[in-house]
Amino acid sequence: MNLPNRITLARICLIPFLMVFLLVDFPFYPEPLQIGSLSLPYNQLVAAIIFVIAASTDGIDGYLARKNNMVTNLGKLLDPLADKLLVTAVLISLVEMGKLDSWIAVVIISREFAVTGLRQIALLDGSVVAASSWGKLKTVVQIIAIVLLLLNNFPFSYTGIQVDVIAVWAAALITIWSGVDYFIKNKNLLNLSKA
Repeated sequence: MNLPNRITLARICLIPFLMVFLLVDFPFYPEPLQIGSLSLPYNQLVAAIIFVIAASTDGIDGYLARKNNMVTNLGKLLDPLADKLLVTAVLISLVEMGKLDSWIAVVIISREFAVTGLRQIALLDGSVVAASSWGKLKTVVQIIAIVLLLLNNFPFSYTGIQVDVIAVWAAALITIWSGVDYFIKNKNLLNLSKA
């Protein structure tokens, strides 16, 4: 178990803590943090911090694995799995909290499953579906949208502009397009005549 794989496992291990802070209503939580007219529950603030830490490990583990020639089959399995578990857990929690429409969560999660399936088909075919620039942009915009939802649109809540809503719509649209892009670029893997 090398260092990049340990970092990836740490990302997975952070997910239950994130869920606890988002969904468990402990009686000892202090009154929400008041920042001007914004009321931000401490559990959401802690959850946002945990999420940012977990999401940032995605780039770190991949960078270390490539830089130190430590890419392993276990890492190839765990890294995308950890990403999908993290995003899926938070999206479902946000739906439960009433902060995100369920259809948006379903669209984003469905795209993740579809692209994962495509990657599995590629592996069976002896090829690899590399991450695209659209896929990387999708990840960044999803993280921004999730953090803004967790922070109740802070700091943009003072401007009256619903940047969190804009970010969610951008995340949904980019997620859909990046999924379509993967399938267009890898349509040769879906040669139904071989089925």
